[in-house]
Amino acid sequence: MRKLQMVDLKSQYDKIKDQVNASIQEVLDTTTYINGPLVHQFQADLESYLGVKHVIPCANGTDALQIAMMGLGLQPGDEVITADFTFAATVEVIALLQLTPVLVDVDMNNMNISLEGIRKAITPKTRAIVPVHLFGRVANMDAIMEIANEYNLFVIEDNAQAIGATYTSKDGSKKKVGTIGHVGATSFFPSKNLGCYGDGGAIFTNDDALAHTIRGIVNHGMYVRYHHDVVGVNSRLDSIQAGVLKAKLPHLDTYNKARQDAARKYSLALGLNANIWVPTICEACDCHVFHQYVIRILNGKRDGLLDHLQVKGIPCAIYYPIPLHSQKAYADTRYKEEDFPVTNQLVKEVIALPMHTELDDEQIKFITDAILEYVN
Repeated sequence: MRKLQMVDLKSQYDKIKDQVNASIQEVLDTTTYINGPLVHQFQADLESYLGVKHVIPCANGTDALQIAMMGLGLQPGDEVITADFTFAATVEVIALLQLTPVLVDVDMNNMNISLEGIRKAITPKTRAIVPVHLFGRVANMDAIMEIANEYNLFVIEDNAQAIGATYTSKDGSKKKVGTIGHVGATSFFPSKNLGCYGDGGAIFTNDDALAHTIRGIVNHGMYVRYHHDVVGVNSRLDSIQAGVLKAKLPHLDTYNKARQDAARKYSLALGLNANIWVPTICEACDCHVFHQYVIRILNGKRDGLLDHLQVKGIPCAIYYPIPLHSQKAYADTRYKEEDFPVTNQLVKEVIALPMHTELDDEQIKFITDAILEYVN
């Protein structure tokens, strides 16, 4: 059996190395390291793939979130609602901009932001909602957009984990995730479903005026060299990373299907055990692209299982061990433990298994056999 890894980027690279190497060599030959032709080509390719008017590349996914909020003109003290159960980058940028983060609980069935929690958290100071499409599973965007329209709020999609997923609205229309809200942000960190070989990110919007503002922000506030029209930052996707992404983008749907196939095999093997919760797999849609395959261990043996798998050489991880409301940097007297019953349960039960495009049946059987051996 091949060595187990949480993410097998080497095997993925080996299959596309000619395309990737050619893109990198083009940058080296032309020495257009910043804002070169491959950046613009990748931007156009991604716009076409997503069906969105504007893709603005930037340096990383955290910057993408921050720049999206800057572009919307949010001001210090404005409240921004987001999920308690997610990576810290989502709330980090809210705090950095001196906005007020408002954390709410998540839904037990899909681990995405609670619709009831959003409604309860809205105040006259609320300006935006940031749904996180956690682990590659799409949040309920119909309902979130309805709430946003009702209260005149912005929606900023944190799409760092779900690029390529498709959301089917209740009217039957389909949109790529990240293009439904007022603005979307994604990360191209190497382990993402569409990852580069360093840091990278992008912002998506169909709003022409917002796109114009954001294009200035990512480049020191300049539209004309040395003319600084808005307060900006230095956040650009370099040409080598754009070349890697351009080579990988045509494979994204295949990569996501491979993740879905692996998730289906995991769930078939584990789903009948009463002590294991497995994620729902929709056979008729692409609403989950499994950036992570996360299960819940319901019998109090999660930490023991973690040790058991590590002894067997099976990589695994806990996403996320500490809720944001319990983090020292984001603690607030407004928060009470009883406000986060689902999150507080999830952090005791979740465990992420290896998930990547190169998983094979032998590896999945070895992993699931080891889990059932311990959990039973």
